[in-house]
Parts: sequence; structure tokens; C-alpha cells
Amino acid sequence: MDDWKIEGELILNCNCTVFCPCVVSLGKHPPTEGYCQAWMGVRIDKGHFNGVDLSGLNIGMLLDIPGLMARGNWKAAAYIDERASDEAFDALVRIFSGQARGTTGLFSVLVGEFLGAERQPVTYETEGKTRRLTVGRKVKGAVTPIEGAEPGEEVKVVNTGYWMGPDVTIAKADQGRVRDRGRVWDFDGRSAEICQIRWGSA
Repeated sequence: MDDWKIEGELILNCNCTVFCPCVVSLGKHPPTEGYCQAWMGVRIDKGHFNGVDLSGLNIGMLLDIPGLMARGNWKAAAYIDERASDEAFDALVRIFSGQARGTTGLFSVLVGEFLGAERQPVTYETEGKTRRLTVGRKVKGAVTPIEGAEPGEEVKVVNTGYWMGPDVTIAKADQGRVRDRGRVWDFDGRSAEICQIRWGSA
């Protein structure tokens, strides 16, 4: 059994025209367009995998889901920070393909076709409240929390059973561009979310 843990932040932008219904329905409600296409970024502030340090690395993902999230048959690809050692690369592939079980183990059940993992320059930056993810020339995204009634306070869905984390900040994509594996996606202005993550094998 692998021993792993990562803590940090996740951002996701999908093709839903309003905030992703999968968060509150736990994947039982269809995406607003009937299918889900998304890119995701993870900033690992602190992490390890069987003694291999993962702290400071960034991950990108592409997700292509034909219908209800809970029904599976996902296609997924992972982009691993080019700064990762060979051991860290292998560890992150195990985590983000679901092989390492634990929090991301559901990927091994829901992903029908893992399109592979590759090294890329993956940057995850925060400017004010905006988070930006760049994966080489393949993904360029930026998401910003939506405005709420109280100035300066983020709008959140809290205490959910969502697998990523219980509290999800509602955001909107300033930019959401994917150019890879035959996919040309532009999700500017579409649904996005920000989540603090604490994932692991237990």
C-alpha cells in the first residue's frame, strides 16, 4: 500500500455555463452541456509519496467526460512538472491516474482511458485573487472568484461531500484554453472552482 499525502490548492475550469452542478450533486446531475470538458491545475505546497518529496511541484490535467461524472468512461491526461525527479514523476503518475488509491483512487474506476502523462513546464501562479495555470503551449488558464454580497469575501459552497474537498470557492474563468490531443477548447467566462486540498492514502 502506497503511503502518500499532498496539501495545496486546486483550480478547475469546465465547459459548464453556470457553476458546475457536479459539485453539489456529487456527479449525479448532468453537466449543463450534457458532457464535461475540463482542465485542472494542482499546486502542491507540501507532499510526499513513499518517502519521495513532492513539495513545490505543479500538476495539470485534461478531463473529457461524455455524460454524468458518476457513470465514468472519462478520458484523462496528466501533465507533470518538468522539475520533478524521476521518482517524483512516477509517484505523481500513480497518484493522478488513481493507481495509488486513497483520495484519487476514484480515477482508476471512472477513467476509462488514461491518455498518458508527460513532462511539461507547469506554472501555477496567484495574482491577487486570480489563479493562473500554464502548461507549455497546451493549457493556458486563469480563474477568479466571483463577487459576493460582502466585498472581499469569496462565495463558497461549504461542507460538501465533494471528493476534491468539502469547501469549494465559486469562480469564473478569465481564460480557459486547451490545445492538445486533438482538442481545441476555449472556456473563457465559463464555470470554475478553487479548492484547498488535503489528499492522501488514508
